[in-house]
Amino acid sequence: MARFTAASKRLASWAAQNADGAIALGLAIVVGVLGVIPDDVFGKNGVDIQRQLVSSSTLVILALVATALLRDRVRQAPVEETITSGALADLPVRLARLEQIETLVTGTRRALDSLQLVRVLGSRQEIAQAHADARKDTTRWSFKGGTGTYLRAVTLPECVAAARRDKRHLTVRIEVIDPSDVEVCETYAHYRRSLSDAPDGTGETWTTDRARKESYATILAAFWHRQRYGLLDIGVGLSSTMTTFRWDLSSTRLIMTVEDPNRAMTALADTFYYENCDTELRLSFEQARRVPLETYKRVPLSDEPTVEEVQELFERIGVPLPKSYDLRDIVDIARKALRARDPYA
Repeated sequence: MARFTAASKRLASWAAQNADGAIALGLAIVVGVLGVIPDDVFGKNGVDIQRQLVSSSTLVILALVATALLRDRVRQAPVEETITSGALADLPVRLARLEQIETLVTGTRRALDSLQLVRVLGSRQEIAQAHADARKDTTRWSFKGGTGTYLRAVTLPECVAAARRDKRHLTVRIEVIDPSDVEVCETYAHYRRSLSDAPDGTGETWTTDRARKESYATILAAFWHRQRYGLLDIGVGLSSTMTTFRWDLSSTRLIMTVEDPNRAMTALADTFYYENCDTELRLSFEQARRVPLETYKRVPLSDEPTVEEVQELFERIGVPLPKSYDLRDIVDIARKALRARDPYA
């Protein structure tokens, strides 16, 4: 009984709130019933009465439906006004706050990157990507390492090609071991062999002779690229001491690699570590024996340098090739200079 009473109250409340709709619904049911009753039930005069009732009820139903539509429109007007004046009016403010949040997130990410002095790279793919990011749109490059094999194979050609494509200036500073210092070349070769006796990515093993040729090749490559791109400011320094690290520093980041091809460290520009390594490389380069690259015009090099051109170049710059080098040795140096193999490929 209680459930019936509650249901009746809900039905009565609904009918009160939707009186016009309820009446229209009731009339529609009545009209529908009258429409399906056979004509002979009402008799001759009853048929006319039936049709009048249907027509009149239809008009009343249409009037009630129109009333319901007008009432709903009146009810919706305040809602639309609220949406228009409320949520839509606040939309520019909310969008501006969203932009502020995005700016804050970006700034926070940059701040965290700056606080992270050094990030360790743990795979060849990460190291290769770091070098690619460093080369992108850079206007300067500083290198310090052993003989600069990767520098000749990838870094220098791609940086020069990008600078030529954009017609912009490029400054390169290279510091490698002195090829005329047999002792440091022997020390470097011994260190590399002590880590692995197997051939590296170029297919060669490390010997004193190879260390010398690789360093000679870096000098030759510097002159060759300088003669072919007028906006290239390149310098080469020769060191009498070796290092177990290789520094590559561009306008945007520093990369320090070791003999393990799957391990390296990187730091972004404007960080404490980057700035101090930049200072270290500058001072180290100033103390190295300088190769007179300003004489690059005196000994023109062909696209494929000849043996005579290579010999004359090294004589003029005061870094003569060993007298024991024959034609094959000089050709090997030229090949390493211009067609070096990527040791990490």
